[in-house]
Amino acid sequence: MQNKETFSRFGKDFQEKLCHLMLKDRPFCDQITEVLNLEFLDYEHLRVFVDIMLKYRERYKIHPSYSIMETRIRCEVNNYSKALKEKLINFYKVIMATHDLPQEKYIKESSIEFCRKQVLKSAMMKSVRLIKTSSFDEIQGVIESALKLGTDNNFGHDYIKDFEERYAITSRNPISTGFEKIDDICNGGLGKSELGVVIAPTGAGKSMVLVHLGAEAVKAGKVVVHYTMELADTVVGNRYDSCISGVALADLFSNKKRVLETIQDVEGQLIIKEYPTKSASTETIKNHIERLRKRDIEPDMIIVDYADLLRPVKATREKRHDLENTYEELRAIAQIYKCPLWTASQTNRSGLNAEVITMEAISEAFNKCFVADFICSLSRTVQDKQANKGRFFIAKNRNGPDGLVFPTFVDWSKVDIKMLDRTSADSISSVIKDSEINTQAYIQEVYKKTNNERK
Repeated sequence: MQNKETFSRFGKDFQEKLCHLMLKDRPFCDQITEVLNLEFLDYEHLRVFVDIMLKYRERYKIHPSYSIMETRIRCEVNNYSKALKEKLINFYKVIMATHDLPQEKYIKESSIEFCRKQVLKSAMMKSVRLIKTSSFDEIQGVIESALKLGTDNNFGHDYIKDFEERYAITSRNPISTGFEKIDDICNGGLGKSELGVVIAPTGAGKSMVLVHLGAEAVKAGKVVVHYTMELADTVVGNRYDSCISGVALADLFSNKKRVLETIQDVEGQLIIKEYPTKSASTETIKNHIERLRKRDIEPDMIIVDYADLLRPVKATREKRHDLENTYEELRAIAQIYKCPLWTASQTNRSGLNAEVITMEAISEAFNKCFVADFICSLSRTVQDKQANKGRFFIAKNRNGPDGLVFPTFVDWSKVDIKMLDRTSADSISSVIKDSEINTQAYIQEVYKKTNNERK
């Protein structure tokens, strides 16, 4: 042991009862295991006892019974010295003969508090080393993780006891996307703790779609926190103004009074936070949310525009691994704050002028698709942009059907996006076929126009 503190000041009786409680009380064992170091125990036979118990839990994913522990001890004792073997067996006999454990609450609270202090000390020492590299987000993450260990008293969902809770209407608490057809296929919208991703090539409208989703939530009285890594917060704010008021982006300044009157009637709240590209990580976002919560601002929806522009908390040599980790961390944020989180992802080159964008076109790291609960793509060819058209493709939907193509009206001048009714022809193959026909017609039209101008 290297200057490690131990339970020595509590005495042998305390340590023996602590080990007994770990076997007797599974939830307590779950809690203290997060922060316990075997070296905190002064006596070898107690360290061996706990080690046998924890190895069984790890291997079989279940807490051992008294009889199982007896069996495991008898199987293991031959690996130890005669003296240790005798102490281990005698300790188990004491456990079996002890029915009541006085001061149970004191032992639990004192041991947890001691262990948490040691973990926090270790985290602080690590933070001192990290200061040299200016990894401030990582430092915050290290300290926060240490503080959370050993504190979780929620031991999971009881399948039978919590039956009614599972079927409660508010269990997902979905927030409408503003697209009736998407809401229909995903049971009301994106639910709490769920991650939604919008896929589109550069310039196709990822940010506009995210603004539309946020605006619909704000109009519904929700608190939306919108993080922008590509556009200025004022630009994003203007897009919300246009989307909510219906005033074209070019006419906002001359219609300031009308815009203000409209947004003042909105029941929700919108926080727009700008970070320069690659300057913020998921830890940065969590820290900002915590600061908002201290001001009694609890997000109902989080929007990150967009995930690919976040800085990895801990960079690896592989960009795709960094992106996969980032998406997993975003999903974790949605779970921590129990609200839907929307983000976007850029396509690779295959998606630049594709009629329908599938998940195969997602840039850099396909595995980030596995993390998301809902993925939709927006495709707009050159011809589509001129005609204010596009197509939404539902690539993944954990709460309903996917593989659907929806024709879409897109007016970027007013941040106005509407999904149109599907027809029998709205399949990927038919859309591609029609698009090829339209492309040929467009090329012929341009060719004729160019020739006429030359003449």
